[in-house]
Amino acid sequence: MGDWNAATVIIALVILAVFLWIVIHGIRKRKRGGGCSCGGNCGACGGCSCSPGKK
Repeated sequence: MGDWNAATVIIALVILAVFLWIVIHGIRKRKRGGGCSCGGNCGACGGCSCSPGKK
């Protein structure tokens, strides 16, 4: 782990930032009541019910 160069560290930080953004975005969306009831993808199944969420 001591031989990481700057580019590797930057790429790792970008990946971490994207992952955290997705997780935080999902938590905030769930708290507001928006989203879909079947795994987050309304097009995946015929019985999905999506709500626009509270503003």
